[in-house]
Amino acid sequence: MSKFKKKKKGLPAISTASLPDIVFMLLFFFMVSTVMRETDLKIQTPKLPSATEVKKLEHKSLVSTIYVGKSKDGKIKGDLIQLNDKIARVSDVRSFIYSERAKHSEDEVAFMTTSIKADKKSSVGTITDIKTELREINALKISYSTSKGEVFNNVE
Repeated sequence: MSKFKKKKKGLPAISTASLPDIVFMLLFFFMVSTVMRETDLKIQTPKLPSATEVKKLEHKSLVSTIYVGKSKDGKIKGDLIQLNDKIARVSDVRSFIYSERAKHSEDEVAFMTTSIKADKKSSVGTITDIKTELREINALKISYSTSKGEVFNNVE
């Protein structure tokens, strides 16, 4: 018998020295390649009405937003409608919704929501016209954007 036992040679430990480099490369890649959806408002920033019962939307990627408000420069009287980055008429809402539906699969179309961000001083007639146009093309899921806060009723 021998006095000395042979040591079993195993694999050396995996070096993790380059792991932070890989993590930062991935982080940098996703930061550069991600596109944040921003809309350049051509109307005044809507002062949203306040509400007490507010619910967040679940599928934010399936939300199409229609902005309603006054002109920034004040030259145009009445309410303006903005779809994506351009000023539009009520009759343009139909083509806007159709183009938004074309971006998604048929399964997702059932979950699509139209969000109306209207200034609190916007005309009810403009919003009613938009709702009528949405009803005609069977876009029945509508949400109204509000700011969370208390609503005070002055009833005497």
